[in-house]
Amino acid sequence: MQQAMAAEAQKRGMTPQQFQAAQRAQLEADAKKAGLTFEQYINQLKQQAYQNHQRQQQLAQQQQATGQQSPTTPGPPQQGQQVPINPGTPDPRAVAVAKWLRSQDLKARTCILNGQRKDMFKVKRALRAIESPAYTTACKKKNSGLPALTPAFPATEVFKLLPLSLLALRVSKADPHEGHNHAPPAKATKRTKGLWHVRIEQQQDISPDLHYIFLYEGPQWRTKLYAGGALLLIMAVIMFPLWPVKLRIGVWYLSMGMVGLIGLFFLMAIFRLILFVATMFTVPPGLWLYPNLFEDVGFFDSFRPVWGWQEEKKKKSKSSKKGHDHKSVTPTTADGQTPSAPITAATSTATESGAYERRNLTPRIEEVEED
Repeated sequence: MQQAMAAEAQKRGMTPQQFQAAQRAQLEADAKKAGLTFEQYINQLKQQAYQNHQRQQQLAQQQQATGQQSPTTPGPPQQGQQVPINPGTPDPRAVAVAKWLRSQDLKARTCILNGQRKDMFKVKRALRAIESPAYTTACKKKNSGLPALTPAFPATEVFKLLPLSLLALRVSKADPHEGHNHAPPAKATKRTKGLWHVRIEQQQDISPDLHYIFLYEGPQWRTKLYAGGALLLIMAVIMFPLWPVKLRIGVWYLSMGMVGLIGLFFLMAIFRLILFVATMFTVPPGLWLYPNLFEDVGFFDSFRPVWGWQEEKKKKSKSSKKGHDHKSVTPTTADGQTPSAPITAATSTATESGAYERRNLTPRIEEVEED
């Protein structure tokens, strides 16, 4: 430090003592301009230097963590390259792109991320949508905020804006029981077909066959509206004693009407069961009142038709089973030996004729033409 001060003083044609006195006079003048004493001004300079030093250390640590990118000449990016994420305020262009992609048909499928349902899509479908004429038309609209496609800023660069602003991230399929340190269940639980459990990947690559999920949910005005309505309803119920007398009487009549409808429904269910049991013995197979009452149909379809007969279960034909039994039987002679081919044919013919005769034993009505 002293050598540097001596060199600086020599450049200015001063002695080191004169250089220090000139610096002190300059600092005192700056302190007076700032309205501070000399000691307060020195402490302020020290704090600023310390804060700058800390910022430089944090920037150096971030560069070591993310890795410095090697300088390259500008050109179209290659597919599969990694995208560094810098969390912060989302880019307005990225928000516009995410909002536009959410309105497109990307054939998104529902997945589960940390117990929450998210929309998952493939990168290739998003790139096709960005390269489509619809995107070009949307870019030309006033105040759209969508970045235009250029040779220096192709579709992949537009898609990069989403992970850079944490509006869409790359995911991969994961096992929901991974890391739980327990044995697999004896009987696998029923899983909804096509519903993936996913996890976010550290390397946010861009490749056509990779999967991304939307973290951008858009404006939540509908959810806020529902929440506000539920809050108002709860407050109205809590303040029921403060309601006008006429309103309270009206609510009481409505509640009694609902209780009456529920009771009438139970009475109807009991009556239709009694009617079915009575008609099952008198007029089989039995009569149902409102046969679709408990079926998985709409409200009005539950009361159509008004009545109907009990459907009989169709008996399975046993012809195939009988044919199998006939084929499995091997005829034998009196001495226990297998007969020759002619005897086998005769036996099979007799068996078939016997089976035919047995099938015709049941009585039947035939119509005879009158002379």
